[in-house]
Amino acid sequence: MTRKCSGNDREMPTPGDRIQIAGAARRPSVINNDSPTASRVRRLPAEWEPQRAVMLAWPYEGSDWTPWLAEVEQVYLSLAREISLRESLLILCRTQALAQALPERLARAGADTSRIRLHIVPYNDTWVRDFGPLTVLENGRPRLLDFQFNGWGGRHPASLDNQATRRLHHQGGLPGLPLEHVDFVLEGGSIDGDGEGTLLTTRRCLLHPTRNPGWKRDGIERLLRERLGISRILWLTHGHLAGDDTDGHVDMLARFCDPQTIAYSHCEDPGDIHFPALQALARELAALRTLDGRPYRLVPLHLPRAKYDEAGARLPASYANFLVINGAVLVPVYDDPADAQALEALARCFPGRTVCPIPALPLIRQHGSIHCVTMQLPEGDSIRQTPS
Repeated sequence: MTRKCSGNDREMPTPGDRIQIAGAARRPSVINNDSPTASRVRRLPAEWEPQRAVMLAWPYEGSDWTPWLAEVEQVYLSLAREISLRESLLILCRTQALAQALPERLARAGADTSRIRLHIVPYNDTWVRDFGPLTVLENGRPRLLDFQFNGWGGRHPASLDNQATRRLHHQGGLPGLPLEHVDFVLEGGSIDGDGEGTLLTTRRCLLHPTRNPGWKRDGIERLLRERLGISRILWLTHGHLAGDDTDGHVDMLARFCDPQTIAYSHCEDPGDIHFPALQALARELAALRTLDGRPYRLVPLHLPRAKYDEAGARLPASYANFLVINGAVLVPVYDDPADAQALEALARCFPGRTVCPIPALPLIRQHGSIHCVTMQLPEGDSIRQTPS
């Protein structure tokens, strides 16, 4: 049975209680471009491992969210509540006015404002999964990697997004965490790791010529092995969602739930335009093997009914775009009969966590969902745990 979200019966914090707002630089940024050496052992932690915080970039008037801003902010308030009741939350605000108005709204929504820090940082858009820092553990300690972001191959303006992590670090918004710049375009939504050295990604995105022109697969694999500390990459060829403008981010298609389990977007309707590609994806996943040579346990997440925008274009509604946080799994839902099935399936994948449905229809208007608008900041290896 699907468990309901817990935590809403906690005492509500006073509006603005102990919330921190930062905007001025506190310390010089430490950006290291050196490649890791043999003495530096790296590991890319899985999303289900302990986290110190989650990052959001708040939507604002004048952005692409403007026509639906009120609806979208309700999604963000739900995310902020569920995250802050379980761990720290770092929110980027584009303006001082937004940062000053937000604490009271967060408190009214039931967020634990004592766990929230606001930082005033300019950014183009709110898809922090793709321009926020990726965290590796180097000799067990977190280290931030700041890859390049070019607006999904030049589709959208991204100069501010590309500088957001460095500016945040310069403000002291990521205290105690060294920052390493990597001159290579990589979006967080394009990869998924199992914490044990396996990376899942798609050929269509990572090999796309608008990301890193001139780079071949062998060179990309060498760089990712070196920087992320992975031992192998599983390249997916099939799978695509109509309306996805990322060239096939894996976090809309297939996700690790533990080192032996992959949940994936699935379609059983031969009349659906996704049927051929997602059936091919299912066959491709079935042929993959774990590190010890066994087939993965595959968990299908059936697509909801087709969702369309005002112009009649199909939108990319995916249950695979869930977010794992401390003690919970936040699952996008789309006011659809398939919601319940997805919640049940992911509850079985994460039996020790509360499954929290997050209404996400407003987010898919801009072609993403809740994993796309969040970025987790893991803890170190000293408190590493197996998924539960």
